[in-house]
Amino acid sequence: MTSKRYLGNIITDTPTEPTENYANSAASGVWSLAEAERYTAAGLWPNAANLAPRGVFGLGLDNGGAKINVINKIEIGTTGDAVDFGDLSVTRASFASLSSATRAVFAGGTTGSQSNVIDYKEFSSTGNAADFGDISQASNEMAGSGSDTRGVFSVNYTASTEYITYASTGNSTSFGDFAAFNYSYRSTAVSSNTRVVFCGNGDASQDDIMEYFTIASTGNATDFGDLVTPVGSMCKGQASSGTRGIIAGGEPAGSARTNVIQYITIASAGNSTDFGDLSVASNNGMACSSTTRGVLTIASGDGVGVVDTIDYITIASTGNATDFGDLTQAAYQGAGCSNAHGGLQ
Repeated sequence: MTSKRYLGNIITDTPTEPTENYANSAASGVWSLAEAERYTAAGLWPNAANLAPRGVFGLGLDNGGAKINVINKIEIGTTGDAVDFGDLSVTRASFASLSSATRAVFAGGTTGSQSNVIDYKEFSSTGNAADFGDISQASNEMAGSGSDTRGVFSVNYTASTEYITYASTGNSTSFGDFAAFNYSYRSTAVSSNTRVVFCGNGDASQDDIMEYFTIASTGNATDFGDLVTPVGSMCKGQASSGTRGIIAGGEPAGSARTNVIQYITIASAGNSTDFGDLSVASNNGMACSSTTRGVLTIASGDGVGVVDTIDYITIASTGNATDFGDLTQAAYQGAGCSNAHGGLQ
């Protein structure tokens, strides 16, 4: 009992101050109702209705190149193997992933031909994904991210983007156009709560470009800077904190796939910076994150030597990735998202 927080020694325990309102966070010690109310108002008091940081992966293709509808789940704050978490509503690969604190959304992809399907899954549910709406045109090899209310994704083979509002189902709506990208192809996207940044391209003439949109307003993109390691076919999904966005792996046009991890500071435009390395060179992997940890799957992207490996990094510090666990099966050309990435603040 090293501190006395109230006169008369009514409360003398030293409590553990809560830092997030997830159900598994700590607030041990003895608290007054007034103190608990203040933390609740700030969104920090542990709340049983909120999930711990949870990531999901729509797996895409198996190691033989066959399309699969499997969804996997991980608990980001711990390490361990993924578990089965239901199925996509339509079996497909090469789709975009978006998410709020409650819903994971998968848009577009290929079923053999390009798809306009948008489906969603509740992070709290073990059931299958359900229909959300449609994209204005069938599209695959997409990227997307967003805030807690709105998700923005590219429409493949065009210079345009579209958006959805997570809380309501329905078709996507035109958002704005890229400034320099002829089209966004095999890109990835990261976000804060205000900006979504599209990074890289499968087109060799544009594989170092980054552009950003302001999420709350519709409008065209602005140049962000350049990737120091040009790449396409990177880990798909949101790997970002409120401050940093992570770009992992990829396959520069005409070159072998890479194990390079890069990062950007989302609030300020500028070139990427080297972060560290994945455990294995990878393209067409998947990514998700909490605001502190990025989780990245390893994939060869060509159906040869595809593995089930999951790596993780600590976003605030640089360094090489560390083993997290395994997917339920080897997979590539899927996408990941979470209920706690950098756009959810």
